Amino acid sequence: MTTLIKNGKVVFPSGVKTASILIKDGKIAQIGDISAAADEVIDAEGSFVCPGFIDMHTHGAGGSDFMDGTVEAYLTASKMQARHGATLVYPTTLTSSNEELFDSFETYRKAVEANTEGARFGGMHLEGPYFNPAQAGAQDPRYLRCPNDPKEYEEIMQKADGILKRWSFAPELEGAPQFAAAIRKRGILASIGHTNATFDECEAAYESGASHMTHFFSCMSSIRRERGIRIPGVIEFGLFQKGMSIEIIADGIHVPKNLLRLVLSVKGVDKIALVTDSMRGAGMPDGPSILGSLKDGQACMIGEGVAWMPDYTCFAGSVCTCDRLVRTMMNIAGCSVTDAVRMMTENPARMMGIYDRKGSIAPGKDADLVIWNGDVHIQRTIINGNTVYNAD
Repeated sequence: MTTLIKNGKVVFPSGVKTASILIKDGKIAQIGDISAAADEVIDAEGSFVCPGFIDMHTHGAGGSDFMDGTVEAYLTASKMQARHGATLVYPTTLTSSNEELFDSFETYRKAVEANTEGARFGGMHLEGPYFNPAQAGAQDPRYLRCPNDPKEYEEIMQKADGILKRWSFAPELEGAPQFAAAIRKRGILASIGHTNATFDECEAAYESGASHMTHFFSCMSSIRRERGIRIPGVIEFGLFQKGMSIEIIADGIHVPKNLLRLVLSVKGVDKIALVTDSMRGAGMPDGPSILGSLKDGQACMIGEGVAWMPDYTCFAGSVCTCDRLVRTMMNIAGCSVTDAVRMMTENPARMMGIYDRKGSIAPGKDADLVIWNGDVHIQRTIINGNTVYNAD
């Protein structure tokens, strides 16, 4: 099966260029001025064609959450993600009981096999349970604890058996450096999040293997004073350490315009990934919702472009979609098309260790592509050369 995409403004890492793309057997076979015949011809009609969006932190969408514990929930969320340009997502858990966590591993495996119409699953991201209660945010405090029991996290990794790709934790907790080293040894991305750590505690975690920061600016410490002395925190370390990558919920609300510009200026485009951190409300209308599983989640309210805790004192998560992230970076942060797309494609692919096959448009790579108009309205989402969403 061959597919030819013609008349597209193709987004490459080096810039945007009008070109055609020939797809063969799910891979990108050729790029340029192509006259070869194809089984299917897609006329992009001057729209942008870019790599498929990669969301490395999402809890759900379309009214479903990955913690619901059903294959249907996974498939519903993946279809909604694909409608908004995602071709690969990393289902993310919330802090829960180990029993519920282990069940989610089995559900994930079944969902991978059943998923033919939505964004594909790249592996699981565990958000917790090793978080600081002072920075819990919307995480359920009942299940928070320290990573001071190697038997526990070794059992979790054993149960996950290769599907665990990322784990977020607070580096100031007892046992955290040893934990970071242990998961990094297994090839799992060690990510700092929901933390009240100091600069020095972050540095210790970085030296132990932590290389990423979860939803930067959200649920993490900044400068504080102890007996008059200023103590830098997580945010300062993230901005300072050039080797540390970060992710931002670029909905313009979690990270407003001034902070978007600040982090771009200090970190630079190549160390930033855009993530939705979306809960079930992504792509859904305003109104009551639930953060986490239907049976054990927390009530929240969707409104004003975000999810709120019932008392409206803090966010309960994001209802962002990938196309909105790219749109925000272009329209509010002032990024070029190339840079905005890079943070949603190439960068997460590099951070998750899959850039050899995803994250850019190049011969031999997976034909995961998105066609969209100038305001990032998704027209078509293509995975492995097959259209999974067509706005027409």
